Amino acid sequence: MNFKNALLSTLIIEVGIALLAVINYGTSLEALQAVTRFSGRASLAIFSLIFLFHNHRHVKINAILSDKYLLVFAIAHAIHLAELLSYILLSGNDLIPIRLAGGFVAYAIIFLMPWFQYRVDTDRLSEKKFKTIKIVFMYYVWFIFFMTYLPRVRGELPHVGGSYKEFVILLAWVSTMMGIKITSMLNSRR
Repeated sequence: MNFKNALLSTLIIEVGIALLAVINYGTSLEALQAVTRFSGRASLAIFSLIFLFHNHRHVKINAILSDKYLLVFAIAHAIHLAELLSYILLSGNDLIPIRLAGGFVAYAIIFLMPWFQYRVDTDRLSEKKFKTIKIVFMYYVWFIFFMTYLPRVRGELPHVGGSYKEFVILLAWVSTMMGIKITSMLNSRR
C-alpha cells in the first residue's frame, strides 16, 4: 500500500469512529469519551501491525501500511491525542502525574520516529542507530499500552469508560503481542 492510501484508510477509520460515537451517544461528553477510546483502539491496531511485522520474514509491513508506517502511526496517534486532551479538558478529570509523564515520553518517541526514519532515508542516521532507536520505541510503546489496560482491569481507573470485558480482552491482546514477539525471536535463533 502506498502512503496516501494508508493515510486515507486511517482517516476514514477515525471519521467512522467519530460518526458511530455521535450516532450512539449524540454530541455529548460521553460521545467524546467513546471517540477517544476507540481511536486509541485504532492506534493499537496499527501499532500491533508494526510491533509484530516490522522485521517479519513473510509479512511485509510496507505492503500493509506503506513504507512510511511510522508516520501513519504518528498521525493516527496525534488524532487520538487531540481527542484525549479535549476529553480531559472538558471532563475536568484529574491528571495522574506518573501516567502523564509516561504518556508524554511515549508521544515524544512516537512523533520523533518518522523524523528518525526520514534521517535514515536521507543517509543522515545510520541503520544501526535507527534499529536501536526502533527497538526502544517498540518496547516502550508496548509497555505504555500494557500499562494503559492493566490498571483498568484492576479497577484502578473507574471513570475511563468501557467495560471490564473489553479491558480484559485488550490486556490479553497486548500480552499476546509480547508472547508472539518473544516466540518469534526465540524461533529465529534456531
